[in-house]
Amino acid sequence: MAEFNQGILAQHQIRDLVNSGAIQIGSPLDADQIQPASLDLRLGAVAYRVRASFLPGPDLSVETKIRHLKLHEIDLSNGAVLETGCVYIVPIIESLKLPATLAAAANPKSSTGRLDVFTRVIVDQGRAFDTIPVGYHGPLYLEISPRTFPVLVRSGSRLSQMRFRHGEARLSDEALAELHRAQTIVSGTTPLFHGGLPLSIDLTGVEDGPIGYRARRHSAVIDVDAKGAYDVLDFWDPITSRPGRSSLILDPDEFYILVSREAVHVPPTHAAEMVPYDPLVGEFRVHYAGFFDPGFGHAAAGGAGARAVLEVRSHEVPFILDHGQIIGRLVYERLAGLPDQLYGQSMGSNYQAQGLKLSKHFRG
Repeated sequence: MAEFNQGILAQHQIRDLVNSGAIQIGSPLDADQIQPASLDLRLGAVAYRVRASFLPGPDLSVETKIRHLKLHEIDLSNGAVLETGCVYIVPIIESLKLPATLAAAANPKSSTGRLDVFTRVIVDQGRAFDTIPVGYHGPLYLEISPRTFPVLVRSGSRLSQMRFRHGEARLSDEALAELHRAQTIVSGTTPLFHGGLPLSIDLTGVEDGPIGYRARRHSAVIDVDAKGAYDVLDFWDPITSRPGRSSLILDPDEFYILVSREAVHVPPTHAAEMVPYDPLVGEFRVHYAGFFDPGFGHAAAGGAGARAVLEVRSHEVPFILDHGQIIGRLVYERLAGLPDQLYGQSMGSNYQAQGLKLSKHFRG
């Protein structure tokens, strides 16, 4: 197996893992399954409806826990609807035989997060979600819980993605400031780096345009593999700006699509991930479909960046968001090599040069 530099593995290095058997694919990869710094994970042929979410812990396999907790099995070979408020576990087509030097992490794909479909990868003897320990050998499973819209999925649908990491890759605030001086990783504000790049909310929008969207409940089913198939107003209520309004009240357990005030740029030599800013700042969270590929915002306006779409939900009590309020942060990591293609370069990237934008499933 090839030796890797320290950092997040790039596209061609992920392909090397497939060729060496460190990633076992079960069936041939889709043509666009390997992204610039991540691998899309495909659902297998069956979903298990379970009583509750779980972690197997240090002594059990996921399969053992499923046997104790499953309510029924659902065949995904011809497609099936996953209902809101339910928890499903789906074996992933891909499995791992990682070398002792590599770990991995998973995250929902952007389009998954923008549908408010909660997903987390689980592994045997796992003690944390979306975390694959160094040298892991074994199967992968995806926990799926649609929160707002029922979704139609099938074997081969791709809801989550995985990054592979060799050693320590995360940039310190000092290194992040140096990267900004060299390549301008954020525009529209003077950055203050604190555990990464803080992102704030934009509640002013553009003239005659929405500042966000609030999901409509009791909607029709959304096919997760369909592009441009649905009318926005059947599923979303636009939130419009008004003169003098610079705040938004989040209703409890409602789902919102909002956008960052800053335009961010991920250079070709790095990858980024959105993480919580501070859980003590309020009773809300961003859904965190959090991977930003190398090249995000790189081609937009000559590298001036693209704004980050934020999937926001308040918990238990109404919460007021003010324009400019910090809501999340981007952490940057070095790549172990340069990717074959950047985000947005002839690979079907749906959100390059984005502002406020719903998922790829909606028209317009």
